[in-house]
Amino acid sequence: MDITTWLSLVTICIMGAISPGPSLAVILRVTLSQSPLHGAVAALTHGFGIGLWALFTMQGLALLVTEHPQAFYILSVAGGLYLAWLGIKSIRYAGQGGEIDTEVIKSSYWESARHGLLIALMNPKAGLFFLALFSQFIQADMSAYIKLELWATVVLIDSGWYILVALLLAGGPVLSWLRRHMAWVDRAMGCLLIALALKVIIGS
Repeated sequence: MDITTWLSLVTICIMGAISPGPSLAVILRVTLSQSPLHGAVAALTHGFGIGLWALFTMQGLALLVTEHPQAFYILSVAGGLYLAWLGIKSIRYAGQGGEIDTEVIKSSYWESARHGLLIALMNPKAGLFFLALFSQFIQADMSAYIKLELWATVVLIDSGWYILVALLLAGGPVLSWLRRHMAWVDRAMGCLLIALALKVIIGS
């Protein structure tokens, strides 16, 4: 994978991770109600859950591109259109995401881990997103090393961001920053998704 393609994946994953939503709310709840270490545990298991979505999606696409290339082509175009739709939606509703709920959750380390894992696994949008995203990167001759690189990029960014939130930013600055700049983050995310979609659709 060339550096430009990898950096586009990295950027999309980072912006997807920092966008406020249920996952950020759960990590913040656990951190603020228990401790930064509890939040970091939840962040690690959340990354593991996201990694499972990414792994299953990647393996399914790899099988499809090998055995049914025409079906994979159709899926790639459909995935590009879906990413474009997400991009337009992100720009259109920039900064209009819901407030981050920090309602207290009392939990042990085990329960913190369970909270992080379940919020990742019980989010079907993650599977749909990876299906669309990875369909733009998976190729028939892709090596196991590059697949591992894709998977590791997703997992490390997701886990790394939420661990950062739990250990360094959960005391207030992260909420303030996200609320001030979320509209610009949404717009940038939307532009990146549309650019990736156009690259795939035009090149198909």
